[in-house]
Amino acid sequence: MLYPVYVHKDADSAYGITFPDFPGCFSAADELADLPRMAQEAVEVYFEGENLPIPAPSTPEDWQDDERFQNGYWMLLDIDLSRISTRAVRVNVSLPEWLVARIDEAAGERHLSRSAFLALAAQREMAQTQ
Repeated sequence: MLYPVYVHKDADSAYGITFPDFPGCFSAADELADLPRMAQEAVEVYFEGENLPIPAPSTPEDWQDDERFQNGYWMLLDIDLSRISTRAVRVNVSLPEWLVARIDEAAGERHLSRSAFLALAAQREMAQTQ
């Protein structure tokens, strides 16, 4: 489904994207060509473990007067909603204390929960081995 994303880029920064339809969902990529993949991952993580309804997509015109979305541009990105599962499964894992601390620090820097960070890391690892 095509969702609008607001794209912004400052000098010496990555391309940042924001989903107005998913409050608090954002991502970034160094290359413009990587935005669709990063957007899909961001949406999957956004909904992971949450019981949120998936809204119908808005249009860029719905947001054109919103002051949060100025000085950038809009793209419509195809988000595969079939990859979004809002049902979380609890797992019990044991990790070294130092590793948990580093995971929490890295997750916090990315504004992710520990669970979202670990899920994203696992998905990336599996994608690399395929």
